[in-house]
Amino acid sequence: MKFFDLSKPVWQFVSIIILAFVWGSSFILMKRGLVSYSSGQVAALRMIIAFLCFLPFILYNFKKVDKKYWKHLIIVGLFGNGIPAFLFTKAETGISSSLAGMLNSLVPLFTITLGVLFFKVPTNKLKFIGVFIGLIGAIMLITGNGFDIAESETSYSFYVVAATLCYAISVNTIKKYLQEVNSFVVSSFAFLFIGPPLLVYLFSTDFLTVTFNNPEATTSLGFIIILAVFGTTLSLILFNMLVKQTTALIASTTTYLIPVFAIMWGIFDGELINLIQVLGIVVILVGIYFVNRFK
Repeated sequence: MKFFDLSKPVWQFVSIIILAFVWGSSFILMKRGLVSYSSGQVAALRMIIAFLCFLPFILYNFKKVDKKYWKHLIIVGLFGNGIPAFLFTKAETGISSSLAGMLNSLVPLFTITLGVLFFKVPTNKLKFIGVFIGLIGAIMLITGNGFDIAESETSYSFYVVAATLCYAISVNTIKKYLQEVNSFVVSSFAFLFIGPPLLVYLFSTDFLTVTFNNPEATTSLGFIIILAVFGTTLSLILFNMLVKQTTALIASTTTYLIPVFAIMWGIFDGELINLIQVLGIVVILVGIYFVNRFK
């Protein structure tokens, strides 16, 4: 008898909670990595470690992947992993991890918007209402402490918005051009095109100097390893397994729970969250409900 059986609702529920917890914890882990390393180094380390975790599978399946898909796999690697990793760590040098986690909820809203505009995805008026509601929520989050483009929290929030746009490009690329490719192959091979260049980039920085001379570097590196292994590699594997056994809609339930865990970690870490921001994330989640509910 199989212990972990994703065909059973109870294990589907457990998997959704695990994914939401892991991804919701990613933002505080980035913050911990930034204690010793620069934003670029944290992002590069995360991608490189994930690439190394996927490497055995990449090598085993290398000749099985048709080269006609490589162009789109590069797009997924860049927009689904590489660029957002740098944007998120850069954002967290100026905003709280909880705010970054809340703004991350914009992904499904931008996914449907870009899908309609550039990928010929069918839609309806109610979905557009959902997107509009979600954008109102985003404005509430960004302006929760007052709007001033010169202020750190306002300007750095837009790095997260840009990252969610990147994720939306990646999701739509997968849906339109990579449907015939195994989802795990897509996840792993995307790192093939960003891992090696980022390895060169990392060692062109003062990474080794910081690692060997900063007394807090070992702890920061440990958090980054946890982020890469659990927040990127294993979570992608579990998410793909969940989608296969259920539907993308059920799996997308994690979207509603990720900001909850991000907020919990932020409060635990002493971050300040005001009422406007709480209302903002609620409004975004209502918008996501409209986008997911009305087909």
